[in-house]
Amino acid sequence: MNPTIEKILTNIEKVMIGKRNVAELSLAALLAGGHVLLEDVPGVGKTMMVRALAKSVNANFRRIQFTPDLLPSDVTGVSIYNPKEMEFQFRPGPLMGNIILADEINRTSPKTQSALLEGMEEASVTIDGVTHKLPKPFFVMATQNPIEYEGTYPLPEAQLDRFLLKMKMGYPDIAEEMEVLNRAQKQPPIEDLYPVIDLEGLLALQQEIKQVFVDNTLKRYIVDIVNGTRSYRGVYLGASPRGSIALMKAAQAYAYMYGRDYCLPDDIQYLAPFVLSHRIILKSEAKFEGISAEEVVNQVVARIHVPVKRLVK
Repeated sequence: MNPTIEKILTNIEKVMIGKRNVAELSLAALLAGGHVLLEDVPGVGKTMMVRALAKSVNANFRRIQFTPDLLPSDVTGVSIYNPKEMEFQFRPGPLMGNIILADEINRTSPKTQSALLEGMEEASVTIDGVTHKLPKPFFVMATQNPIEYEGTYPLPEAQLDRFLLKMKMGYPDIAEEMEVLNRAQKQPPIEDLYPVIDLEGLLALQQEIKQVFVDNTLKRYIVDIVNGTRSYRGVYLGASPRGSIALMKAAQAYAYMYGRDYCLPDDIQYLAPFVLSHRIILKSEAKFEGISAEEVVNQVVARIHVPVKRLVK
C-alpha cells in the first residue's frame, strides 16, 4: 500500500476499531473528489470516522445536524446588511469547510437538501445571485438512519446520484466492542490524533490519482457493468453514465491507495456494489422477493466477462 495512505489509515485506526474497509472506502472517495452516503443505525461510530479522517489530513471539519426546520441559508450562509459599511456582507454557513458531516440528511426538507446538492456537484453555493466557491478539498459524508422513516424526506434519485459511494458500517464483533469499552474508560483517542499530511499534500494526491492508467479494456468493462444494471430483469431504472464515471474514478483512487499506477478488474469488481447500488431503482416485485440493490449489482458483475488482456489496436 502507498506509504502515505497507510499512515492515514493507521491514524484513523487509533480511533476506529475493526472498520478498516470503511476507512479505506471513505479515504478513496475523498481522494477521488467524491462524497459518501453512510447508511446505518446510530451509535456505530459514523461521526467519529469523519472526525478522525478530518484530523488525519488537517482539514477544517464542520458538522451539520439536519432537522425538519433547517433552512438552506442555515447551511450555505446568508448576506447580512452592515449599516456601518452600508453594504451587504456574506456570512458563510457551515458548508464552508473542507470535510462536512451532514448528519441525518433525510430529516431535512427537499429545499435544504437541494442547497447541499449544489455544493456537492458544483463546489460552490449561490446566495442572492452571487456565487461563492467552496474551499478545496471539499468532501461531504452524509448519514441517514435506515430504520426510522417517520418525519423523513427520502433523497431523490438525482441527489443520490451525486454520492460517489454508499456503504454501511455495521456492528463491531465481540472482541472489537470489548476494545471499545476499554478505550472509553480513558481519554477519547480522537483528542490525541495528529495530522499525517496537510491540505496541500492531500490536493497533490488528488492530482496524482487522475494520472492512474485505466486501459480501454477496463473502460469497456465498466460500461458493460453499468449497462448490465439497465437491462437486469428486477431493475426499473439502471445506473446513469455518471455511474460509469464514478466507478472509474473510484477504481483509480483505490488502485493508487494500493501503490499501483494502473487499475485492475479486481478494483472494479470490489467497488461496483458501493458505487452503483444507490444509483438503481428496483421493481416492486424484486423488493417483494427480498432482493437488495447490492445483490443485483453483484449478480450483474458475475455475468459480465472479465477482461484478462488488453485490447490490441
